[in-house]
Amino acid sequence: MKTNMKTLVMIALLFASIMSVTSCQKESMNGENAQYASLLNVSGDGTTSVIEANLKSALVTTSALTDSELASLLKMKEEEKLARDVYTALYQKWGSTIFSNITSAESNHLNAIVLLLTTYNGDASIGAPGIFTNTEVQALYSKLVVEGSATLEEAYKTGALIEEMDINDLNACLSSAVNTNVTMVFENLVKGSRNHLRAFNRQLSTLGSVYTPIYLSQGVYDQIVDSSMEQGKQYRMNGNGQGNGKGQKGNGNQGTGTCAN
Repeated sequence: MKTNMKTLVMIALLFASIMSVTSCQKESMNGENAQYASLLNVSGDGTTSVIEANLKSALVTTSALTDSELASLLKMKEEEKLARDVYTALYQKWGSTIFSNITSAESNHLNAIVLLLTTYNGDASIGAPGIFTNTEVQALYSKLVVEGSATLEEAYKTGALIEEMDINDLNACLSSAVNTNVTMVFENLVKGSRNHLRAFNRQLSTLGSVYTPIYLSQGVYDQIVDSSMEQGKQYRMNGNGQGNGKGQKGNGNQGTGTCAN
């Protein structure tokens, strides 16, 4: 009888061990089979758009935004709209393809901000093209359109200025953001801005023109434009993303700027 009990105990322990190993293998397989994808689509000329389906799939459940994070999103909504609207005006003036391509990308970036504001019940409204509620942004829009309409060279310099301003402010926003979704979107938008800065720098180089940065230090600017276009970091898809891209995480260049005041 004792022998039979001992045998039964050994069989039970062996069965438990087998079940444990099988469970671990299943967990490992589930992790390996999880879909990962980039949030960015980077074209040959540097135009960088957010893949909206992948962004939606990568979003995770979080607590409400802090006042600072909400203010950051509202600020960047204005800046992305500023970029889109200025580039639209400059494309109409000069017909340069780079403005047409990056206009579409900036509209896409604006949609990414609007998605977050909608998710967290923020003000997702967007005014008419060229119209801004912030008087300072309105004045800046008018100033940039006038400056960029002087010559094609000034138009490209205007593009570079907008992108370095975005880089500066996005980095400032990232320094205070803790919300996972906000951080994810800002990290991808700043990569897009760096790629767009590289794109405008290329156009200036073909004209034999040298741009002097205003918002970034010369060292940071040179580091950006002298490096390759950045691809998107891979994120786990929690829904049905497009599975686009096999990007790598790019190294950020930190600037000193203002986010939400």
